[in-house]
Amino acid sequence: MRIGIIGAGSMARALGTGWAAAGHDIAIGARDPEQAAGAAAHITGAAGRPAALGAEVRAVSIAEAAAFGEVVLLALPVLALTEVLRELGAHLTGRTVIDCTNAYSPDSFAPGSTGFTLTEPAVAERISTMAPGSQVVKAFNLCAAEVWESADRDFDGRPLAVPLCGDDPAAVDRVATLAEDLKLQPIRAGGLAQARYLEATSAFVVGLWFAGHDARAVFPPLENAFAVPDGE
Repeated sequence: MRIGIIGAGSMARALGTGWAAAGHDIAIGARDPEQAAGAAAHITGAAGRPAALGAEVRAVSIAEAAAFGEVVLLALPVLALTEVLRELGAHLTGRTVIDCTNAYSPDSFAPGSTGFTLTEPAVAERISTMAPGSQVVKAFNLCAAEVWESADRDFDGRPLAVPLCGDDPAAVDRVATLAEDLKLQPIRAGGLAQARYLEATSAFVVGLWFAGHDARAVFPPLENAFAVPDGE
């Protein structure tokens, strides 16, 4: 699969490395050509793929990355999204667009903060509005880049899962395949209207982690959750 990555930061590098290792072609675009080149070099080296696979990783412009990808990952600060989406215009038409962003307020990171807050409630829906010819899927926003870089995919006998929210079934299927290529368990979690709850979950759960709490301890396993209809 051809994957265009917009952004050259830690999320772009972590997810790009995993997909390159799985044999996908990667074009990574950033406004700063040196940053794009550095990210491409990092992905190529970290993925450890033999050249015989025939897949390639290259640095390009933002527009070229969008035009290249069957799937386009937006791995950008939320504050940069408006300008970048306006610049890309029709380049995203017909593309599956993965939104892994979180609109955390800068004040959330202040010393002594006990929880994160969001600067806007529904980033994925805004992306869909600004790129109306694309199929947006919210995914990969609940964990830090270091989690996606790690080889650990099983915790206490339970595979690490990735909720996916999107309106287009074929687009969600593509992203599910990419999650599986990272040895993750995709969970189809509803339409794009559900993505705002996924974004809010990120703010809540990451806030717990940053405060030193084990967020997983808040949620019992499925068999103990009683999240099934009561029998008659």
